[in-house]
Amino acid sequence: MSNYSERRRIGIVTDTTAVLPPDYCAAHGIRVVPQVIIFGEQSFLEGVELSSAGFMQRLRASAQLPKTAAPPPGLFVEAYRSLLSEAGTILSIHPSTDVSGTVRSALTAREESFPGADIRILDTRTVGGCLGAMVRAAASWAESGLEAAEIVGRLQAMIPRSRTFFLIRTLEYLQKGGRIGGAAALLGSVLQVKPILELRNGRVEVLEKVRVHSRARERLVELVVAQCPRTPESYLCVMHADAEPEAEALAADLGAALGMDEVPIYEVGAAIATHGGPGILGVGFFA
Repeated sequence: MSNYSERRRIGIVTDTTAVLPPDYCAAHGIRVVPQVIIFGEQSFLEGVELSSAGFMQRLRASAQLPKTAAPPPGLFVEAYRSLLSEAGTILSIHPSTDVSGTVRSALTAREESFPGADIRILDTRTVGGCLGAMVRAAASWAESGLEAAEIVGRLQAMIPRSRTFFLIRTLEYLQKGGRIGGAAALLGSVLQVKPILELRNGRVEVLEKVRVHSRARERLVELVVAQCPRTPESYLCVMHADAEPEAEALAADLGAALGMDEVPIYEVGAAIATHGGPGILGVGFFA
């Protein structure tokens, strides 16, 4: 296609790790490429062939952890080809390369199938709600008429301000995934140690270890209240995996503490839930 540059519209592509509601993406023309979930010999496209509820049901029943895989380049080729019929530029916005191969797959699709197209692929160094916030911001800026270079610059400025904290209810799934040894998992179970995890510079790290779940939740609120700006530009959100009542209570507490009328709640995708298990509770915002 030699006339890419003649098309002015900016198209947005992301993937299911952005945890955005399908209705929102449809309303704003955002193409969402599904991650791949593998149970034994079966593979599923997240959100297309396997719902969040279906994933949780399988996760609980499985003796072995499922695996996750980045979308193959062919799925990006489909998304890019669809958008390039109407857009001169595509912004493809995805999770940290330290936790996912999604960016590499997107780069392969661009280089092999669309060498002449203006497809800008961004590693956001985050995942989940903060990734979703960056996609929403990009869509809003594009709709308001900003040029692609300005949007990319604004997104890059958001990256170092991203904060994501997670609380997990059990170390069982980390143990199954080989992230900690059996003795450490047993010790955590006996002492009720509940790690608060942080996504730091694109990597999952242990931020703090708290003895009981209730105190860990209190500490999660303290961390957010201390660091989150009290403005809409913080893009504060709450995330969960099969813990909707807790997520609603946490969102209400944070909203009251920070003077915010509404804190969005998102259900995290399988790539996170695979390693944290049911009951994940998280918060994302931009400092």
